[in-house]
Parts: sequence; structure tokens; C-alpha cells
Amino acid sequence: MSEGESKATEKLVAETVLRKVASVAVLALALVVLAVGCGSGDAPSGDAPFTQSTGKPVVVAAGDIAGCESKGDEATAELLAKIDGTVVALGDEAYEKGSVENFRECYGPTWGRFKDRTLPVPGNHEYMTEGAEGYFDYFGDAAGDPSEGYYSYDLGAWHVVALNSNKCLEIGGCHALSGQVRWLEADLEANEGKACTLAYMHHPLFTSGMYRPGIPEVKPLWEVLHEAGADVVLSAHDHNYQRFAPQNPDGKVDREGGIREFVVGTGGKSHYEIGDVLPNSEVQNDETYGVLKFTLHPEGYDWRFVPVEGEAFRDSGHGSCH
Repeated sequence: MSEGESKATEKLVAETVLRKVASVAVLALALVVLAVGCGSGDAPSGDAPFTQSTGKPVVVAAGDIAGCESKGDEATAELLAKIDGTVVALGDEAYEKGSVENFRECYGPTWGRFKDRTLPVPGNHEYMTEGAEGYFDYFGDAAGDPSEGYYSYDLGAWHVVALNSNKCLEIGGCHALSGQVRWLEADLEANEGKACTLAYMHHPLFTSGMYRPGIPEVKPLWEVLHEAGADVVLSAHDHNYQRFAPQNPDGKVDREGGIREFVVGTGGKSHYEIGDVLPNSEVQNDETYGVLKFTLHPEGYDWRFVPVEGEAFRDSGHGSCH
């Protein structure tokens, strides 16, 4: 091989090596970018986060939901389709009377699509049908014993209590010796090892809406929950959204041991106007349908109000368990 041929060969080999090195470098850079993008755990901006699974238990809640003449329940049902987790229906699921027909014709086509993951409580409209028969017939075992309508279960580190606040108003009362109060005391005592407790019922103890300042008949349930260190109560009945600071059953702010109440009567039936705002109310909105998404962490919770498409109102935050 001549000297010229030798140099040409060396040049060809060098160019080949450089091309391979460049290819490997590009591939390595691509893998790094891919790893960073997939492993960060950060949700994209905008509304995308509520469609993602965090691996933590999720509760998605609202009440005052379905009337055949309303379109709001159709819009909130579309939100449920995008959020994995336990659906908590906070009462007044089917207007006007919670009858078998109301549930079949009004609730069934919308929120009823998620019946297999729904754990409900009854509202006052369900009891417009004697014994809330339409409600208990529709939900079956998921609604608890028809003579009671209250029950409990666990989600991750949380103990969750579903209460029948109608019993406080019209069906025997919620005095200290009533069946529901005694059951609640025993249930919370048996689960005192749980780090966090969430309760839900239809009627709110505190509200700045139509039923301002609240429904005092449910106070005995709140007193038991507060004594046991419960963290959150979800309610509806007022057709709006409200978030309160942690407070005791007497309405005094209690940042260390108080219960944070959310009123989530935004399921789609109609809106009730917010009036004079109660002292410990932190957020209010009376014109937006939507659902409240709760992510349950071992020692705390994230909340996010998710509005129906086209609405701008939002509320979100984080709380710690007692």
C-alpha cells in the first residue's frame, strides 16, 4: 500500500469512529431526557393533574346531583369519568323524591355510570319516598342497612365514616343515646389506631348559604367526631361550594384539633346563593358546578375543587391530620 492509500484509509477509519461516537452521544442524551421526563413525578400544568393517578387513595365528592330537567349532573358526571377513586355521593342524589323512577331515569344515565365505585349517603329528598326505599333499592348493600343508612370503611391510612344526618332531623334524633351516636362512638373507638378520619353526611353544621348558619341537629355527630380527633367533614344540602377553617362544634377556630368542613352541593341540580359569610369561612362560590377531589396521604390530604368544563373557579390546598 502506497503512502497516499495509507493516509486515505486512516482518514476513512477516523471518520467512521467519529460517526459512531456521535450516534452514541445522541442516543445517551435522548435516554437522559426520557428518564428525566418520565421519572420526575411532576404533573403537567393546567387541568391535567386531576386525570393522573398518584397511587394514593382518592375520594371524589359532591351532593345535590341529578334532576331530569337539569344538565349540570351530566357535566359533573364527565368529571367523574376522568378521576379514578371512590365516588362519595353526598345526598339528594335523585330529585325530586328519590324514587325508584328518579334514580333510574335521572341519576342512572349520569352519575349512575359510576355506581360500582360509589359509596353514598342519603339526603332529605331521598326520604320524600317513604323509608328512602328508592335510594336503598338502587344502591343496595353499598348504602348500608336500610334501617340505619350509616356505615364505615377504610381507605389506606384513613378511616371513613358515612353518616345519615336525616336521622338527626326527622327519624329519632341524634341525642346521646340514639342508635347512630352510640354506633359512631363505638366505631371511632374501635378505629382509634387510624392516623386520619374523614366523615361525610348530607347536612352541614356550618353554612353561609340558604341554610345559614347551619343545621344544629347534626351537632351531636360533630361532637363525637371532634372528641375522637376527626379531621374532615364533607357535606352538601346548600347548593354551592364552601370551605371552612378547622373549628370545633361550637364554631370556634381550632387549628390544632378542629374539623375542616367542606360544603359541596355542586353536583348539578341547581345553585343556592351565598349570603352573609360566617366568620370561619375561607372560600365560597355559588355559581359553579363541580366535584371535590380528595387525595388521602398517610398523614394528611390534598383537596382540589374541579369545575365543570368552561368554568374558571378553583380551590386547592393541603391539610395535615391531627
